[in-house]
Amino acid sequence: MQPQAITNTQTSGHRLRMIWLSGLTVMLIMSQAVVAAARGAPESFADLAERISPAVVNITTSTVVEGRSGPQGIVPEGSPFEDFFREFQDRNGQGNRPRRSSALGSGFVISEDGFIVTNNHVIDGADEVTIEFFSGNELPATVVGTDPNTDIALLKVEADEALPFVSFGDSDLARVGDWVMAMGNPLGQGFSVSAGIVSARNRALSGTYDDYIQTDAAINRGNSGGPLFNMDGEVVGVNTAILSPNGGSIGIGFSMASNVVTRVVDQLKEFGETRRGWLGVRIQDVTDDVAEAMGLEATAGALVTDVPEGPAMEAGIKQGDVIVSFDGRSVEDTRGLVRQVGNTEVGKSVRVVVIREGVSETLKITLGRREEAEGAVPAAQPGDVTPEEPSKSEVLGLTLQVLSDDLKAQLDLGPNSEGLVVTDVDETSQAYEKGLRAGDLITEAGQRKVVSIGDFEDRITEAREAGRKSLLLLVRRGGDPRFVALGLDEG
Repeated sequence: MQPQAITNTQTSGHRLRMIWLSGLTVMLIMSQAVVAAARGAPESFADLAERISPAVVNITTSTVVEGRSGPQGIVPEGSPFEDFFREFQDRNGQGNRPRRSSALGSGFVISEDGFIVTNNHVIDGADEVTIEFFSGNELPATVVGTDPNTDIALLKVEADEALPFVSFGDSDLARVGDWVMAMGNPLGQGFSVSAGIVSARNRALSGTYDDYIQTDAAINRGNSGGPLFNMDGEVVGVNTAILSPNGGSIGIGFSMASNVVTRVVDQLKEFGETRRGWLGVRIQDVTDDVAEAMGLEATAGALVTDVPEGPAMEAGIKQGDVIVSFDGRSVEDTRGLVRQVGNTEVGKSVRVVVIREGVSETLKITLGRREEAEGAVPAAQPGDVTPEEPSKSEVLGLTLQVLSDDLKAQLDLGPNSEGLVVTDVDETSQAYEKGLRAGDLITEAGQRKVVSIGDFEDRITEAREAGRKSLLLLVRRGGDPRFVALGLDEG
C-alpha cells in the first residue's frame, strides 16, 4: 500500500510539503470545494452557479527562489553525467541565478470593499499575490493576516467599485447527505464547478483546531482556498485538503468548517492576527482504564497532567483534576476542550468544573492569550524530599529504583526532582504495551506522590482494597507528564 501523506501543493510544482501517515495520500491543495445544504436533488445547479460565481476568484502567487549550484534532483551526486547537466543548466541560464516561481489557488470575496478569504498555504511565502475575478479583471492583493493553525488567510484588494461577494452560512446546520457545490481553479484550468454531498462532519487531520467537513464534490490541485457552498449560496467551508493515492480527486475532500473560519477572519480583520483563549494546562483524554483507576462514573472529560504557571494555576486547578465542564458546556475530550478554550475571548472569566478525588468542584478562571503563552510551558516540579537509601523492586512488569543524585544527573533532571525511575520494562507486560520505557520517571501512583518503593507498594495495596482493577501512574519523560493506568493483575 502506498504511504499516506498530508501535502501542501501548488500547481507549479515548485513547493511541496508532506507529512507521512499510512495508506493513502492526503493532499493539502489550493482548493475550492463547496458543500451545499440540500433539500433534495436539484434539477440543475446552473442558477446557483450563475448567481455566486462572480464572488469566486483565482489567485496567482509569485515567489523568488534561490538558484541551485548544481543539477540536484536530476542525476545522482557523483554521477558521470553530473558535469554534463551542470553545463546544460548554466548554458540555459539555470545555474545559480535566482528565479521566480508561480503557483495557483482559489478564494472568494466576503465584502464589497474587497476582503478575500483563501488558504494560508496558497499565499505562504509569496512576494506577490494577484487576484483574477470572474470578469477577467486582475488586481494586486495585500495580506491582512494569516492563521497557520486553521490554514486560513485574509487578503484585501482595492477596487474602484463595489465587488460582488458571498456570505458565510452556519456550518453546524450542514448535515451528512446534504448537497454541496465547489467552485475554483482546478489544475489552473480556470473557473470550474463541481457538486456532491456532505460525506462526514467534524473530521480532524493534524491540527489543534481542525473541524473539517468531508465532501465528495470533486476537488483538485488549484482548488485550495475556494468556498464550499450550500444550496442557499452560503459558504459553509473553505476547501483545504483531499485524500488521494495519486494527487487527483477520488471523492474524499476536506473543507474547514465556516464556523471556525468566521471567528478567524473576524480576528484577522480586527487585529491582523488571531487571539485565542488560554487556560494553561496540559491535558490528556480520559480512557476507560484511566476512568476505572480514578473511580470516575463516565469516560469523558480532559485529565490534567500538568499545571504550569498561568491562569489555571492561579485559579487552583491541580494535576490529576478531570475537567468535565468549561464555561457552561460539557467537555467530551481534550480536542473538544482545546477548541472551546481557543474559541473563547481572551480575558473572559469562565467557570470550570473539575472532578478532584471523586468530588466535583467549580473554579472561576480568567483566560489568558494562547499566542503569548505558547512555548512558555515549563514542567511542574515536585517537592524536595529524598529517601535516604535508594532501593530497587520489580512490580507490575516494571523494574523501579528510587531517584538518586546519580540518576538525576544521568536523566538530566532538576535537583528537586523525585520519584521512582523505571530502569527496565518486561516486554511481555502491559506496562510495555502502554509505552513505559527505561528512563521514565514515576512521580505519582493513585494520584499521590511516591518517593520510595514502599510508597508505590502502598498505592497498589490501597487500590486493590478499594476494589479497583488498575492503578493510575503519573509518568514524566523528558519533562513531559502523562497518566497511565496499569492493570493490577500483574505482579
